[in-house]
Amino acid sequence: MKIVVIGGTGLIGSQLVKLLQARGHEPVAASPRNGINAVTGEGLAAALAGAQVVVDVANSPSFEDQAVLEFFRASTGNLVSAEAAAGVQHHVALSVVGTDRLPGSGYFRAKLAQEKLIAANGAVPYTILRATQFFEFIGAIAQSGGTGDTLRMPSGAMQPVAAADVVAALADVALAAPLNGIADLAGPEGRPMADFVRQYLVAQQDMRQVVADPAAPYFGAVIDDAALVPAGAARIAPTRFADWLAKA
Repeated sequence: MKIVVIGGTGLIGSQLVKLLQARGHEPVAASPRNGINAVTGEGLAAALAGAQVVVDVANSPSFEDQAVLEFFRASTGNLVSAEAAAGVQHHVALSVVGTDRLPGSGYFRAKLAQEKLIAANGAVPYTILRATQFFEFIGAIAQSGGTGDTLRMPSGAMQPVAAADVVAALADVALAAPLNGIADLAGPEGRPMADFVRQYLVAQQDMRQVVADPAAPYFGAVIDDAALVPAGAARIAPTRFADWLAKA
């Protein structure tokens, strides 16, 4: 089966392409670096010709509020139109758990706009997989806590997941029937964000101290214990954070 992976050269997309190949399918790694640009529409029609499934894991190069909103509106609009013209049977998009619960975040507002565009398009069946924060991003989360010897991190809960587990879930979703809805994916452990950052720093032999602060923002938005964890049923990935750290 031909499966086009939008963002197919990035962290998630490149691994997904390899996994789909290993499962006997014909993935196409689509990204601007190989002439396929969902934002401008360049190369989309040719890439989607004969494809049964499209998996969109692309991300905005800028997280500035307006720029990220324009990225997802343009790329998603172009994708769903091109998919309808090509007869694609399943649109899969990677989103974020809590997208509809964190309006203070410009990035989450943009992802929610993306989800709404997908759902509003009646021509292509779809599945949206919302994942929690990746283990691989906890270093960047730590850096957002400030400079100096003390980092102020949110005390709200998170339930992060390994990128490899996200890839496995996306492959399963892409090869299954469309849900025409949303599924959640999370890691096996839920606890305060500050705890994960502290554990990460210890593993990196980083001596900075972490202070849990309910008012500390997560990339501009204040979170509580419900904002970043699944609200109901979710697929729970197997990899624990300590095991991932030991191999990182």
